[in-house]
Amino acid sequence: MSGHPRRAAITGIGVVAPNGTSTDTFWKSTKEGISALDRITREGCGHLPLRVAGEVRDFDPPALVEERYLVQTDRFTHFAMAAADQALDDAGLGRSDTDAAPFSVGVVTAAGSGGGEFGQRELQQLWDKGSRFVGPYQSIAWFYAASTGQISIRRGFKGPCGVVAADEAGGLDAVAHAARAVRRGTDVLVAGATEAPLAPYSMVCQLGYEELSTVDDPERAYRPFTAAACGFVPAEGGAMLVVESEDLARERGASVRATVAGHAATFTGASRWEESRQGLAQAVLGALAEADCAPEDIDVVFADALGTPEADRAEALAIVDALGAHGTRVPVTAPKTGTGRSYAAAPVLEVAAAVLALEHGLIPPTPNVFDACHDLDLVSSRARAAELRTALILSRGLMGSNSALVLRRGAGDAS
Repeated sequence: MSGHPRRAAITGIGVVAPNGTSTDTFWKSTKEGISALDRITREGCGHLPLRVAGEVRDFDPPALVEERYLVQTDRFTHFAMAAADQALDDAGLGRSDTDAAPFSVGVVTAAGSGGGEFGQRELQQLWDKGSRFVGPYQSIAWFYAASTGQISIRRGFKGPCGVVAADEAGGLDAVAHAARAVRRGTDVLVAGATEAPLAPYSMVCQLGYEELSTVDDPERAYRPFTAAACGFVPAEGGAMLVVESEDLARERGASVRATVAGHAATFTGASRWEESRQGLAQAVLGALAEADCAPEDIDVVFADALGTPEADRAEALAIVDALGAHGTRVPVTAPKTGTGRSYAAAPVLEVAAAVLALEHGLIPPTPNVFDACHDLDLVSSRARAAELRTALILSRGLMGSNSALVLRRGAGDAS
């Protein structure tokens, strides 16, 4: 082993998103700026004022997850298990590899909405038929920790496992948690977030968010950084990553797709968007310091892009506060405007997009946004080719969490 401190590498990506249920299809849609936002088709939602969302439409759980796990888990955990399988395959970690050292592999996820669809189904059974018709898995399937538990059980992982509860920003925090666990000595962490907040029960719970868009035109419902900003569009899906020791990855011949260089988080209070300016800027400065990175080293920013005038203005100012004059010149993008804001899963999808952008030297566009009104170099209309070495990913939560993550381009295969 080399004498340098352990570095955390991303070696595998798995995606289940509205614009693609594999990493390849996700990236193809993302780089082309294809929007998957559309009118909600889920049963029981037609009468609600929320009309547009990012739905995962071509996902077949029985084809991807064993029946014994399907019956005891919610849709958000089905997404997580399928994405984890993709990520492990992408990293070249088969069952024989992980079975040989189960205590060296852990899982950390984040979730905001939990298992609302499963919970609604069981509550309907209770109301319609009585308590004898409520299954025993009601006690665990709705729980925000279900995905961490079920992935580790299904794959036999016995390393350190955890769950991050930090609303939307928790997705970035989960990736950072995994990176720090690797630096402390764990070999491999499966990390990420998935959400399934589009069942009627879950959607009614979201209607209290003032920041939620109720515009019924998919092309106009989510347009951050514009004069027409009217809130965000919710979405389901998410991503899982394999985060492991860079040295160990190279020893086994794995491709190092990116390294997690720095992270920091702050808290500024629920929906206090003006104050989020300072909190987000401080998170960026903390992430840069941990990464030993100067502002001008950032080649692209993946924005939080909440979609309300106050929140967007605060984020634009925070970028300049933290990066100085470079903040007005660095390319900024928000691919989530094409998929929707999948709560804690949204920033993990942005991490996946950032890794792919670093690999391909291509900044994906911000779909449906053409007339940005803030002092940012927002990439819109089409993807932009660029020499990319370092990416900054930002996330804020409706409850007040702020998070920033710095990624560096990997060196590819060990050979």
